[in-house]
Amino acid sequence: MSKRLLRLLLIEDSPSDAELAVQAFKQTNSAHEMAVITDGREALAYLHKRGKYATAVRPDLILLDLNLPRLNGCALLQEIKQDHSLKAIPVVILTTSEDERDVLAAYKLQASAFITKPVDFVKFIAVAKDIQQFYSVLATLPVTGR
Repeated sequence: MSKRLLRLLLIEDSPSDAELAVQAFKQTNSAHEMAVITDGREALAYLHKRGKYATAVRPDLILLDLNLPRLNGCALLQEIKQDHSLKAIPVVILTTSEDERDVLAAYKLQASAFITKPVDFVKFIAVAKDIQQFYSVLATLPVTGR
């Protein structure tokens, strides 16, 4: 099984959590590109290549926090999964929540996975490696227009 470049879109409003994720994925030593967006409305603009995101690259995988300004994670996930041009993109919920209601809501909205963010950096690196390994080596992702 060969690895391939994985294009990630991290949607995270906390600068410290975003930096933790960026650094953790860098530690995986795997080929990836990561764009970081800080709120739900901006994420939709990015995904639809509107305005300043006209040249945005379509992500292979979305890492989505639930607690976002302007359009929360569940509302954004619902928009993504109802859009025919976006719904095939896997969306992994990556959040601090462990609330069973959040887990259930995310899966009802067709999240690919629900992962509670580790606060420990070493554990976060392990999570990043697992995500990277699964989506760039094991899983077959849809080929879509970039």
